[in-house]
Parts: sequence; C-alpha cells; structure tokens
Amino acid sequence: MQDPVITPELIESHGLKPDEYQRILDIIGREPTFTELGIFSAMWNEHCSYKSSKKWLRTLPTEGPQVICGPGENAGVVDIGDGQAVIFKMESHNHPSYIEPYQGAATGVGGILRDVFTMGARPIAAMNSLSFGAVDHPKTKQLVHGVVAGVGGYGNSFGVPTIGGEVRFHPAYNGNCLVNAFAAGLADADKIFYSAASGVGMPVVYLGAKTGRDGVGGATMASAEFDETIEEKRPTVQVGDPFTEKRLMEATLELMKTGAVISIQDMGAAGLTCSAVEMGDKGELGVRLDLEKVPCREENMTAYEMMLSESQERMLMVLRPEKEAEARAVFEKWDLDFAIVGETIAEDRFLIMQNNETKADLPLSKLSSEAPEYDRPWIETQAAVALSEVPQIDPIDGLRALISSPNYAAKQWVYEQYDSTVMADSARGPGFGPGILRVHGTEKLLAFTSDVTPRYVKANPLEGGKQAVAEAYRNLTAVGATPLASTDNMNFGNPEKPEIMGQFVGAIKGIGQAVAALDMPIVSGNVSLYNETDGEAILPTPTIGAVGLIATEADVIGTQVRDGHVALLLGETEGHLGQSALLAEVFNREEGDAPAVDLEAEKRNGDFIRANRALVTACTDLSDGGLALAAFELAEGSGVGVHLDSGATPFLFGEDQARYLIACNFDQAEALMTAAGQAGVTLTTVGKFTGDTVRFDGSEAPLTELSALYRSSFEEALG
Repeated sequence: MQDPVITPELIESHGLKPDEYQRILDIIGREPTFTELGIFSAMWNEHCSYKSSKKWLRTLPTEGPQVICGPGENAGVVDIGDGQAVIFKMESHNHPSYIEPYQGAATGVGGILRDVFTMGARPIAAMNSLSFGAVDHPKTKQLVHGVVAGVGGYGNSFGVPTIGGEVRFHPAYNGNCLVNAFAAGLADADKIFYSAASGVGMPVVYLGAKTGRDGVGGATMASAEFDETIEEKRPTVQVGDPFTEKRLMEATLELMKTGAVISIQDMGAAGLTCSAVEMGDKGELGVRLDLEKVPCREENMTAYEMMLSESQERMLMVLRPEKEAEARAVFEKWDLDFAIVGETIAEDRFLIMQNNETKADLPLSKLSSEAPEYDRPWIETQAAVALSEVPQIDPIDGLRALISSPNYAAKQWVYEQYDSTVMADSARGPGFGPGILRVHGTEKLLAFTSDVTPRYVKANPLEGGKQAVAEAYRNLTAVGATPLASTDNMNFGNPEKPEIMGQFVGAIKGIGQAVAALDMPIVSGNVSLYNETDGEAILPTPTIGAVGLIATEADVIGTQVRDGHVALLLGETEGHLGQSALLAEVFNREEGDAPAVDLEAEKRNGDFIRANRALVTACTDLSDGGLALAAFELAEGSGVGVHLDSGATPFLFGEDQARYLIACNFDQAEALMTAAGQAGVTLTTVGKFTGDTVRFDGSEAPLTELSALYRSSFEEALG
C-alpha cells in the first residue's frame, strides 16, 4: 500500500500546527514518512505530551515521607506501613465515552486497571466520577445508560469492587460528557515495577492481546474539540475485553515473580509508540522494533496502523534474556501472546522496521524531550458578581427540591449495577461517603473518595481548586481516615483560549495550596483538555481522587444514628449561598462567589475529628446542600427522623467549608464540647435525631415520604 503524500491538510488532520511541523523538519532534517508523522502526532498531542499543562503541573507538591513514587510513572505509590504500598491513579476517557458510551467507559476502566497492575500491584478498588449534560437533553439518557453499563460490564467481569464515585448533571456537559476512572492496588513496597528500560541489546517483548485497527488515532482524537464530524470518529474508540485483561493481570503478576522483568509499560494512549518511547527515554536508550513480529488479529496492517493502534489488553516489557523461556511459558499458560518484537539499542534511535524495510528512523529522545511545551497566555477569572438577595424559603420545600434532583437524589440505580463486594474485603461500598476496604490479612483499612464542585471552580478557580481537595480531605476524615495522598484529573476546555487557560492555572494554584496544607501530595494524575463542542466548553472540572488510611476497624467512624442522638455542627457557619446547590436547584441561578476555603480551619477541624473519634458515633462532612442535606442523608440512612432548631435558609443551605455534622449520645456531646473548647474549634448543638419526621424549625414532613422521593427520583428521571 502506497503511503499518502504529506500535505498541509494531512499535517493538520494529525493535530500538528505548522510551527510544530517545522520543528519536526528541523529535528530530522527531512520530510517525515507517513509512519513518522503518525508517531510525532501521537507523542506531541496534548493527551500524551501535556504540552499546555506541564509548566503548571510542575508546581504541584508531589513529595512527602509517605510517597514512594510520585508523578511520571504509570501510577503513584504510597507507603501504608508494614512493608506495603497502595498504588493508585485517576484517568479520563471523556471523548471516547461521548462517541461510544459503553466501550469508551469500559476501556477507560481497563486502562486504569492496567496502569496499576503494570507496577506489580493487584487491583483492589475502582471508582468513577461521571459528568453528564442536562437531564432533559436528548443524548443524556443514552450516555448515562451506556457509560454506567460500560463501567459495570468491565469492572464486574474483571473482578474488582467499584466502591465509590460521583455522578453530576449540568448543561455545560451536553456536548462532552466526562468519564474519570480511578483504580487502586496493593503491592509490597520493595516489589514495585517501573518503566525505565536498562541494558543494551535486551529483548523488547509484546504481551497480551493481538493488535487490531481499533483505536488508531485515539490519542489525537482525544486532543481535539468536537464538531459536527463527531460520528466519523467512532473507529478511533477502542474495544475492551475484561476477561482477557483478567488473564493479562494474572500472567503479569506471575511473570514479575520470576525476576524476568527489567521494565514494563502498559500500552495505553498511542499504543506501541508511546510505550516504547517512554521506556527508552526513561532509560536513556534507543529501541528497535520489527513489526512483522507483532501479533495482529487483522491482515495487512500497515506500520502506521500498528504503531498507532490502541487495541486494549496489551503490555510492552524489557526482558532479562536468560529468563525468556520461563517468561514465555507463563504467558502461554494464560493463553496470551508473548512475542519478542525488538531490542534496546545504544543509539538514540527509534527504529521501526517491517519486513526489512525502514518505516521510521527517529531520534527517540526528541519524541519526548523535544515535544512542544507552551506557556499559554492566560487571563485570571474575573471576580464573581456579588450575590443578590436570596429569599427565605420553606426549608422542607428546599430539601424536597434538592433530593428530587438527579444531582442530589440517591444514586442506587447507578451503583447497584456495579459489583462492590467482589474480593470480600469491602467494609463500606458506594452510597454515602467514601468507600472503605480492608487490607487483606492485616488490621488496616483504606478509604477512597472522589470530589470536585465544578460550579465553584467556574466562579473562582483558586477557591474551587482548594475546595475539591478540602472536600476529599473532609470525606476521608469523616470516616476516621488519615488522608495519605491524592491523584488529580484535570478536565478543562480549549487551553488556547486565555480564559480557559486561566481556569486551569487558578485551579492548579488552589490544588497546590490545599494539598500542601493538608499533607495530601499529588502522586499521579491526568490532564484532559479540549473538552468542547462547537466552541462551548464544559465546566472546569479538576476531579480529586484521594486515599486515606485507618489503623483498625475499631477506628472507623460510622454513619448509623439512633433516636436520641444529639446533632452537633463542627465549624463556623456564615450562611454562604453563592454558587450553592439550593441556588441552582430552587432558583435556577448560578451566581455569587464560591465559598472561601480556610485551609488552617480545614486542618484544625479534621485533626479534631480524628483525635476525638472515640466520642463520635456518626459523622459526615458538609458540602453541597449544606446542613439540611447532610442531616437528611444521615437520618435517612438509619431510618430515624431529625429535628433541627433553625429554619433559616442561609443556616440550613449555606455551603461554608470546613464543617462536619456529628451524631452522638448526650454524654459524648458534653465531652466533645469540652474538647472543642480546649482545641479552639467551634462546636454547636443544632438539634437531635429523633422520631419519624424531618423538622426544620416549624416546617415538617414524614421521613418515609421524603425517603421515597430521595430513593426514586434518579431512576424516574434517567432509569
């Protein structure tokens, strides 16, 4: 087959700007071959090179005594004591999931699981953060059904518990849904596998499933805005097979025990190209590949197609040659491909051969180190217009509006499609607060959460970025966990627009301040830009995934309240209604500033909860919907009524930060009051859990009626 002629149109279709193409000409001193153009396109697109975000990502705090490995590898590695480590990361599959919801979401789950077991960890937990358009948009229901089925179909078949996550709806996502997938695994801290190749003349081995044409150009597609040609992009979406991935995991973990692995890399975005270049670049080596040796499931695949295919369930490894027979036997046992497809070389070359014909010959280090890096112009987001008056409303009517909205109604229709108990170590699944898992064979538990409030970030990127981290910190604290570290998934619009880049920069600054103050370093993450359709950007959505450690099951703070429990509010309440859930759901207004985040207060109040956990029977943090929604959710989960003393709209529905709702017996409440005075934190009695009604001052409704509304609204709208 004749390669196409390199034209300006072909260059543009590969996502390369004229000055970037000129840089390629300067590096190689000639016109690239078609395969070389594809390789540069894959390595230099936004998805792989982070060319618009690198400058700002470097400012994030990534180190701490608990961090074994920070950003730059397949996933972050954090010490959890006793010679064990938790390995975790969050990554987006937004564009593919909008084009092909089931496979897009499924392969997003598959990719993040590979990132974890590639490092030698057995996956133990999955989460997802999903953002969809308006509920009444004609595409939303199809996307919700497809994405949820894809997440469940892959995770359930693979056999990993999905123990947490979030689902939101907003018209800004009408043309571009977000699917952010998180996975965590466990490994021995001294048996972590990295991706840097070492040694000259070492075999490069292809592992797993065969290569097909699915996903060719996927990384480039994920680095562009959508327009009316979206349906033409369907072939760029990968197709997943969770049963093959399960075998690949078992074979990989077994292989690692043989001592055969020098380095290993998952084949994700840009497939064979990116995995080979990353291994060579990190080890300061070149790589030669012989493509006729690559196992293919389709005939007559070109070098271009093979190098850019994003077929799933594949890995690339540099092998100790003396262990080849032993390694091959492992993969043959699991009925997976094992093929030596090349070798490491001393020269700085990425040499791609096919049937003795040179298809690409490039300086390997330049593909990574010479990728464009932009200091994009950015405009600071303008200060929000002051919030105009919010009328006092009947508080029960306000609560009804929140719990009947798919944003705040119970999500059991979603999470009941996920297996949250497989592996039998789940201590608390999805539905309320973080998921909690026992660390098998030990006393320890790990807690997992995913958080962001995009409307805050749009109004005030700095405070919104801080708040995403602070809410993750509070969620972990509320179950008794000590936050360990974070992963971020930065979902934004087109970074070439200064106002969008300003949102990104502001959010990064806020996240950086918060993870430093709360000792939750960023150890891994992902950037997803160009989330726009026809020039309309999504809400800025910097999702924070976080992991916390609980020493023993006795240290877990529960969620069960009983009749007679006192309701205590920890933290200062000013009644901030700007950008609140109440404002959006009841008044259809998105106005005012995001709530300010006092990081010292967050730390102080979180430390108080953990120090006094023995006195706290049940706890939840306050976020969307304020005290009213938090109190209702705590009461509803136990089937007990709640009576709050105040009916004031700002007090009940304000979204001031650094606050927790605590339930406990009267004598525990007295002891907590004394401790609060000594610790210098604000703790007030706001009511009690009792009876079978929800009453806010003089407004009241039966708990059963409100519970039925809360439990049915999501499915009625989207099921």
